[in-house]
Amino acid sequence: MAHLFRTPQYSFIGADALADAATVFPRLGKKALIVTGQSMIRQGHVATLEALLDREGVDHARFSEITGEPTDTMIDAGLAVYQQEACDFAIGFGGGSALDAAKAIAVCAQTGEEITEFRGRAIDGSVAPVVCIPSTAGTGSEATKFTVITDTAADEKLLIGGDGLMPTLAIVDPQFSLEMPQSVTVATGMDALAHAIEAYASRKAYAESDLFCLAAVKRIFANLPRVYADGSDAQARSEMALAAYEAGVGIANSSVTVVHGLSRPIGALFHVAHGISNAMLLAKTLVYIADGALDRFAALGRAIGVATDADSDAVATEKFLAAVDALCATCKVPTLAEYGIDRDAFFARMDKMATDALASGSPADTRKALDKDDLLRIYESLWD
Repeated sequence: MAHLFRTPQYSFIGADALADAATVFPRLGKKALIVTGQSMIRQGHVATLEALLDREGVDHARFSEITGEPTDTMIDAGLAVYQQEACDFAIGFGGGSALDAAKAIAVCAQTGEEITEFRGRAIDGSVAPVVCIPSTAGTGSEATKFTVITDTAADEKLLIGGDGLMPTLAIVDPQFSLEMPQSVTVATGMDALAHAIEAYASRKAYAESDLFCLAAVKRIFANLPRVYADGSDAQARSEMALAAYEAGVGIANSSVTVVHGLSRPIGALFHVAHGISNAMLLAKTLVYIADGALDRFAALGRAIGVATDADSDAVATEKFLAAVDALCATCKVPTLAEYGIDRDAFFARMDKMATDALASGSPADTRKALDKDDLLRIYESLWD
């Protein structure tokens, strides 16, 4: 069976990637909307981007109201600026929220529809060109065909996907992640790890996606503890930026599975950042599903060096799961209670969360067959 392998049309990765990629901007349009947040402006990064656009003769406008994970109301506001300024492409510059917002604005600009109208629909047609420049090392949105937007009326995070959402240009320049605080470093790093593990263990995985997933998992285990201990470690930051891109390519060509399915409702209902929600779920969810893909988890254990070919798949899987648990402990990933989520409130909304998780489709890509009762059991285990 043949597979369509998807990546951005252009990818610039490494030191000085932004400066080197700037020559591509004129090919994308005459005026860019820069979708970003205030921190990127304060740090001077947006001014750097604007100077490069000026150098290349590309006009630009700003939408800098990305104040958290993107909502439909943010997208509406950004779209209004895009249209008022007569932009013809979008640049997402910042964390995953800015990148996802830029994708959503480009879709709405091209189609004339509101972003919530794409619930359950694939975006396979052409959209306005999108440039993604991440300042964190986790979401991998610069290399995926997805955007996650909160429907504020339904209090639900929508996973919207399709080949039309693949960025035209990805710029992975590690200089922008050097100022990440430790908490964001952990949340985004664990998000990237979840992407790589889930995509490798997904029903949709295949040989080419496996290459990127395995590379990302090895890179994250080697470098996340380093950047957690020393955020100024430029080499480890560069490795994590590359790992996030690799993991993004992994999910773009395979899929996320139950971890992300369970995570989105927690984020929507309890306003937990996406990366940290995945981190809090990861270890116990993998324990629950591991018996459905022992060969896959065993291969991951051997890839990171905690297991050998002499180990059975069951033993190698146990060693890998222990390594995930140890990494979470090293990076001080909190429990739900430590994060401040009320247990009674969580249990009161658990049925809705499991229903929403199942409806997202992500759990169905898990190799172990899961139903709503399984999802409820995983949610309950988070409090053990």
